[in-house]
Amino acid sequence: MRTLRVGNCSGFYGDRFSAMREMLEGGELDYLTGDYLAELTMLILGRDRMKSADLGYAKTFLKQLTENLALAQEQGVRIVANAGGLNPAGLAAAIRDVAAEQGLEVAVAHVKGDDLLARSAELGFGDALTANAYLGAFGIAEALKAGADIVVTGRVTDASVVVGPAIAELGWGREDFDRLAGAVVAGHVIECGAQATGGNFSGFRDIDTSRPLGFPIAEIGEDGVVVITKHANTGGAVTVDTVTAQLVYEIQDQHYLNPDVVVDLTSIELAPDGDDRVRISGVRGGAPPATTKVCLNAFGGFRNSVEFVLTGLDIEDKAAWVKAQIEAALTDPPAELVWDLARTDKTDPTSQPEAAAMLRCHVKDADQDKVGRAFSGAAVEVALASYPGFTMTAPPGRGAPYGIYRAAYVPQAEVPHVVVHADGSRADVAPPSVTAAPADYLWNDLNASGRESGATRSKSGEGARAPLGRLVHARSGDKGGNANVGVWIPSTHPRRDEAYAWLAGFLTEDRLRELLPETTDLEIEVHPLPNLAGLNVVLHGLLGEGVASSTRFDPQAKALGEWLRARVVTIPEELLA
Repeated sequence: MRTLRVGNCSGFYGDRFSAMREMLEGGELDYLTGDYLAELTMLILGRDRMKSADLGYAKTFLKQLTENLALAQEQGVRIVANAGGLNPAGLAAAIRDVAAEQGLEVAVAHVKGDDLLARSAELGFGDALTANAYLGAFGIAEALKAGADIVVTGRVTDASVVVGPAIAELGWGREDFDRLAGAVVAGHVIECGAQATGGNFSGFRDIDTSRPLGFPIAEIGEDGVVVITKHANTGGAVTVDTVTAQLVYEIQDQHYLNPDVVVDLTSIELAPDGDDRVRISGVRGGAPPATTKVCLNAFGGFRNSVEFVLTGLDIEDKAAWVKAQIEAALTDPPAELVWDLARTDKTDPTSQPEAAAMLRCHVKDADQDKVGRAFSGAAVEVALASYPGFTMTAPPGRGAPYGIYRAAYVPQAEVPHVVVHADGSRADVAPPSVTAAPADYLWNDLNASGRESGATRSKSGEGARAPLGRLVHARSGDKGGNANVGVWIPSTHPRRDEAYAWLAGFLTEDRLRELLPETTDLEIEVHPLPNLAGLNVVLHGLLGEGVASSTRFDPQAKALGEWLRARVVTIPEELLA
């Protein structure tokens, strides 16, 4: 049975530049993929496109290819990336120019149709700066089957850059749902680069951090079974827990929706398969939704911020004084004024930083003047007439523009899915003919596994006070204005089933509001993932109108899971042994 080896060299626009060369020099790859897009990235590319119609793609990818195109061709590695962003045709043309300059014959295709900005009024999107539908993988597959060496796309789902090669090489069709689901899981695991090999992993102390982390590789079988691995002699590790960390990242409920298939996340089974190898099997899929998500970014206005350092005694009174001074000075206040006092100070501090607390003020308004000189002046002019020890980490600058994000949904049949081949010919990719409504995403044995998802507590009445992270791993991230936190029992825990049963009963919506006070008024969902001995928590609205406009200390919720792990709770003593 054939196995396809697909590597990743980028998890975001700005990832390690040398990763493309490292992955190619590591050898034994059929495909190399890269994910360069995120909700925030689309806003950044939208600004680029406003400056020049020739821009709108990930320029870093082109620089990487310029250095590595000959090596990729020598190795026989085909490349698929979503780096086309808002201008896949422009990126494809630039790659052809690079190939010509280097005397290389490279077939470059691109996939487009996702950009719906011109139809914003028709589709009810309002005044959007960018409007991009998430395409599936069959356009990529069509380009590869026609002989493309490189395929660049606009906004496809992150997993599609992996699923496309699997469809093209392994001969899968539209209704091979379980196989497609296995490839989507593979794509989801490796899409964020080194996050699958130990990056942002709460168990980092148990892996090799002495050298740069290796980037992940997915070995995809014809039956949809996958092995995640990495090149030898690279840092990090591939374990059941590093893979779990990425599986629970930025998901919603127990169904992972994709334009080509819906994945039953409760069906995933993980098992070690040798050193730095984890086998993913048992993945089930169902018919895809009739609609696809559209990422909308719009201009939100202007923002500014200042951070006051409050030192020593009487922190609360100092904060109250300067707040009153600033607010009184803003005679025409901005539309939004947010204060955040972080009590980072300690009693009997042995250093000045230990004596300091941080008071942050964030302002937003449609009028740049209200968050510019008027706000900056109010903050600076009280410097000699305010609290003792007045200082700021930096003076506020001019108001900067920010964007807001929201999602829309349109029928897949309404979204063009077009492949432009290397010779300039075009092919339209039909939407899926078999789809399912959300109510149909219910498998009869949704939670059937070796573990129960119920809330059986430990039989012991004895408990010890300890940080929750002494028992669990966690990974968190953003999805528009929502945040998600995946929490699970490590695969090495000697009483994992019992620990998971305790966790499922302990980490309720009410408990989460207690442990994470800023979620008190938010809608919270807790979804069991018994095969992973974990829970996925969705916190609706924690990030407001998306990361570009969030005034949270951690605007992308990347450290939210670590905050949760740091909370001290009562845990059965036998589970901590």
